Amino acid sequence: MMQMEMRPCLDEFEKLLVRMNTPRVIIDNAGCVNATLVMIDSARKDGILLEAVQVLTDLNLLIKKGYVSSDGRWNMDVFHVTNLDGNKLTDDSIINCIQQSLGTIHHTRSKSIDGMTAIELTGTDRVGLLSEVFAVLSDLKCDVVEAKVWTYNGRIASLIYLKDCESGCPINDSKKLESIESRLRNVLKGDNDIRSAKTSVSMAVTHTERRLHQMMFADRDYERTPIIKTSDECSPAVSVQNCLEKGYSVVNIQCKDRPKLLFDVVFTLTDMQYTVFHATIDTTDNGAYLEFFVRHTDGTPIGSEAEQQRVTLCLKAAIERRASKGVRLELCKDDKPGLLAEVTRAFRENALNVTRAEISTTMGKAKNIFYVTDACKNHVDSKIIESVRQRIGLDYLRVKELPLAFRNHVKAENVEGGAVLLALGSMLRRNLSNLGGLIKSYS
Repeated sequence: MMQMEMRPCLDEFEKLLVRMNTPRVIIDNAGCVNATLVMIDSARKDGILLEAVQVLTDLNLLIKKGYVSSDGRWNMDVFHVTNLDGNKLTDDSIINCIQQSLGTIHHTRSKSIDGMTAIELTGTDRVGLLSEVFAVLSDLKCDVVEAKVWTYNGRIASLIYLKDCESGCPINDSKKLESIESRLRNVLKGDNDIRSAKTSVSMAVTHTERRLHQMMFADRDYERTPIIKTSDECSPAVSVQNCLEKGYSVVNIQCKDRPKLLFDVVFTLTDMQYTVFHATIDTTDNGAYLEFFVRHTDGTPIGSEAEQQRVTLCLKAAIERRASKGVRLELCKDDKPGLLAEVTRAFRENALNVTRAEISTTMGKAKNIFYVTDACKNHVDSKIIESVRQRIGLDYLRVKELPLAFRNHVKAENVEGGAVLLALGSMLRRNLSNLGGLIKSYS
C-alpha cells in the first residue's frame, strides 16, 4: 500500500525535475528595433551554450549582440539575431524550429550519415589539390553527395560524404575503402607531406563543422608556418588575462564580424576544456567585440603564460579558418558522375586556388560554393574568372555577392538595447556578483 502511495509522488517529482531541467525559450520581436530577441533560461550544464549557439548557427541566423551568465546553478543567455539580410525573424517555421530545438538542447545531437560513407582528409594545401582528390574519387566510381573543405596556414581539411556510383549505396567493401584511402593519401602527400597527410573513414560524425575544427586542431594548424604568407592586417586581436580576485580568466576578441563567428569561438573554448560563465557579444559596422569569463572544467583559471599563448593561437586559428578568402563562385547544375572533377580541373588549369568549398546535392542538382584566389592567395583577375565561367557555362557558374548583412551591417541600431548590453559588459567587469540581478531585470 505504501509503495502505491509513493509511486505517484515519485512520478510528480520526476516531472518537476524534467520541467526544471528543460530550457525555457522566449522569442521576442517587440523588444528590439532591428533584431529578434532569443532568451534561454535553463539549469546550468556544461556545453549548453555551445548547443544553443549551434542551433542558431545551423539555421543560418546572425547573432548581432548577446550576453551570457551561468553562475550558480542557473544559466541565462540572450541573443539578438537576424536573418542573412539583417532583418528580424518573421517566418513562423523558423521561430517554431528555434523554440523546439532550443527547448530540447539537453539531448545529444548528431548528423546522420546513413546511406553515405564519410572520408576525412588532412594534408598540405596546394593549387589543384582538390581537383586531384575529386579526379581520384571519380575514377573509383565514387559519387560525392556532400563535402566541406577548409584551408588555413598552408593546411587543408575536408570531410567528404560518398556513395557508390553504380549501386547508390554506401561503400562498405573493405578492399575498395582501402584503395580509396591509399590513393587519396598519395594525392595528399604530394612531394613534401609524407608524414602528415592523413585519410580515414569516419563512422560517426556529430557535426561536420565541429569535426573540421577538430581535424585542423589535431593537425596543429594553429602553430604551423604557412607556405605562402599573406597580409595579416585583418588578423583578429585576442588577449587573455586573469581576473584572480574572481577566479576567472578573461578572453577578449576583436575582429571582423562574419557569420558563425560565435560558434567557432565557443566551440574552440569548449573543446579546449574551458567553461564560459559570462560573456558579452557586440557587433558593429566596424567589427565584432567578444568578451568571455572562463575557467577550466575543474574550476581553475588559465594558469601559465604559455597556456595563455596557446589559447590565443587556437582562437585566432578558429576565427580565421572559416573566414571567406577570395571570389565566391556558386555552381548550380544537374548532377552527373565526374562533375566535381570537371569543374575543379577547370579551376586548376587556370591556376585558381580553392580556399574553401561547400558541396551539396539536392534532388539531382549539384549546388556548390567555392571561394577561389590566385596561386599566391591574392584576388583573381576578373578575366580569368570569366574564362572559367565560359568553359563551365555562364548560366551554371556565377559570381555571387555576399548577402547584405555580410557586406554592410545594418546601420540602424536599437539605442536602448545596445545601451543595456554595453552597460552589462561594464558591470560584468566591475562587479560580477551583481550580474545575475541585472539579467533577471533585463528579461
